[in-house]
Amino acid sequence: MPRGSSPKRERQYEHIKESARERGESPERAAEIAARTVNKERARSGEAKTASRTSVQDISSGRRGGLRSGKGAQGPTYDQLYEEAKRRNIHGRSDMNKADLRRALGRDG
Repeated sequence: MPRGSSPKRERQYEHIKESARERGESPERAAEIAARTVNKERARSGEAKTASRTSVQDISSGRRGGLRSGKGAQGPTYDQLYEEAKRRNIHGRSDMNKADLRRALGRDG
């Protein structure tokens, strides 16, 4: 972490690094991901001395992660499918498992 970073950013760094390790990243790659993410957040909030235009104008890292959720090999999560079924007013959704929800939503792939 950069000198003078706040305790909040230190915690954020450790949390991101730990999450990356749990996803199977190498220790070096996990540290790089965490450092880049925290540095970008510092730039967005005005804590850094310098900031690139992209760091300031781009969407936040947390928002980007949220947008990407459900894009992995397993597809959308059960909760995401359930919420969509709720929006579409699909009856019997509370008794459905993930596969049933996918079928009811026409997402068999």
